[in-house]
Amino acid sequence: MTNPPRHTVPDKILLELASGGGGADAVAMLQAAQQSKRLLLLRGMQDLATRIDPDRARPVREAYKLIAAVQRADPAAAQAVLGYPTVASSALRAALNLSGESPDLQVCADRLGAIAAAAAIRTGFPAAVELPATEGRVVLPSLGVVTEAGSDRVVVRSGPDGAAVGTVELPAVLEEDGPGWTALYRLAAEHEGVPVSFTLDELDPDRMPGANLASQPLTDKELARWRTTLDAAWALLVGRHRAVADEIRSLITALTPLAAPASGESSATSKEAVGNVGVSTPRDVHGLAVTLAHEVQHVKLTALIDIVSLTLPDDGSRYYAPWREDPRPLAGLLQGAYAHLGIAGFWRRERATENDDIARRAHVEFARWRTATARTISTLLESGRLTGAGEVFVTEMGRTLKVWCAEPVPADAEVQAAKAADRHLTGWRERRAGEAVLLDTTSQDVAVLPIRGSFTRHSDGPSDGIRSVADRSRGPGADAL
Repeated sequence: MTNPPRHTVPDKILLELASGGGGADAVAMLQAAQQSKRLLLLRGMQDLATRIDPDRARPVREAYKLIAAVQRADPAAAQAVLGYPTVASSALRAALNLSGESPDLQVCADRLGAIAAAAAIRTGFPAAVELPATEGRVVLPSLGVVTEAGSDRVVVRSGPDGAAVGTVELPAVLEEDGPGWTALYRLAAEHEGVPVSFTLDELDPDRMPGANLASQPLTDKELARWRTTLDAAWALLVGRHRAVADEIRSLITALTPLAAPASGESSATSKEAVGNVGVSTPRDVHGLAVTLAHEVQHVKLTALIDIVSLTLPDDGSRYYAPWREDPRPLAGLLQGAYAHLGIAGFWRRERATENDDIARRAHVEFARWRTATARTISTLLESGRLTGAGEVFVTEMGRTLKVWCAEPVPADAEVQAAKAADRHLTGWRERRAGEAVLLDTTSQDVAVLPIRGSFTRHSDGPSDGIRSVADRSRGPGADAL
């Protein structure tokens, strides 16, 4: 068993990501680093539990050994579980529990056991794992949920002939529902021979921590809308945004339905469950397409900052963001700027459409978001709170925006974009006037609020036992963690 490698970011890839894209090499680097992070979290659960109480940690070690054995037997099938976004969020919560004042080793054993059981079931590996049933439910990450387990604790059994959770026999095709079993749905589309497939996760409690989740499962009508809208959105992305489509199909593996806002659409990316994107039921094709283009930017940046720090620890300052109603810490402002670099790029390309209505909309959206992002980049660079790598990254973002801001846009689109931006800033100032004195810090009239806050990051440590993805990112570059 090999340790996950120490990941670094080559200069070339850092600059490619900063320009708004990245390409296959950048995607492979980010995927490898996220895999190492997940494996380190799993190993960290075992090590922390053993350090607290070696005897009571035995179930934790057994679960870890089972994962390693399954991975040796069928690496590809095991990766379908180990690479699932909620594995990271579940492991992180268990590790934080073990690091707290009242560590619960049983919680750790149950979380790691659920991951091990899911891996064994998916590969047909012979195993028996005891898990808790909460109100009769047992969640198996990446697979689904047993809804009629029947007792407080049940034994999950797996093998070449199938699997059972307590008295509930799982169907031979795990993607299908069965008596006492609700499977995770798949959403798939294909255009010009380019496929994409997402797990639609409405079941796993760790799927989107802190998000405003949809209160009820999707109805058949809503699910049909998701499928038809994705078909058309994917055709749009592959047809006119191929590089973005390639990043989406590689880096976004799951979608979680969110509650619909009063107007517009809602979306989110989890920094704990990287690769899962929350989306309210899409209203139209362009809305879903630009949402995916937006959120894959967050996924890339979230994965990148797990390797290299781009901002200094939070000093409590809060900044105006032209796309938010709340003041943002610098790290959040950078996330928003990078996401809106992707949004501006999407609408820049959409201006070439033959549909006059879409073209007019695209000109306005491009004009608004290129200007807003360029101004935010100025704020970031003048903040004094970027690391060396962050300065390089944001400066390169600015180079891309400088070119875009020089491109001609119809005068009426510029006017509409400017009015929308002015309305947002005016409304923001009116709502925030009583909170703190606003300080204009740039020629673009960007505001800073001195509100105290905190900044947290997760550190990595050595690991062995479960194999890591081979490091394909070695080379000189930005600071590594």
